[in-house]
Amino acid sequence: MGKMEIQEHETPWIQRVEELINVLEGSTVGELELTEAGTRIVIRRRPDMMMVSMPAQQGERTDASTPGAPARHEKEDHSVAIASPLTGVYYSSPSPTSPPFVTPGSSVAVGQVIALVEAMKVFNEVQAEVAGRVREMVAVNGEVVQKGDVLLKLEPM
Repeated sequence: MGKMEIQEHETPWIQRVEELINVLEGSTVGELELTEAGTRIVIRRRPDMMMVSMPAQQGERTDASTPGAPARHEKEDHSVAIASPLTGVYYSSPSPTSPPFVTPGSSVAVGQVIALVEAMKVFNEVQAEVAGRVREMVAVNGEVVQKGDVLLKLEPM
């Protein structure tokens, strides 16, 4: 993979990282390394895209616990929503004949693969960013999920 140099020094680095991630989203490139002005940025497509989508989901979780929602949720739902990092087909197991990565009640470690999202014939691993226990499986195996859709909920440990 060739080196990529960005000349615009006025653009904030986080905005440039987000632009690079957006460019990589539709490609088969799995990793990009950028070194500029003493700063080294490495973008690994699957984990970093997951992190970019998480803050929005956590913000939505706060809204979901407003007074109108208790009919569906327990009063003190501290679960963390794990969102899809991209639009594609959600798979709960590595193959049709394999057991699921996780099931309700499963313990999950940080960095553990918990699902796959297939986009453009590329299977992207979704990894847990928090340790916890699976509280609820939200997405349906084999169905299309949109970027940001909740795949499952974890109760942090």
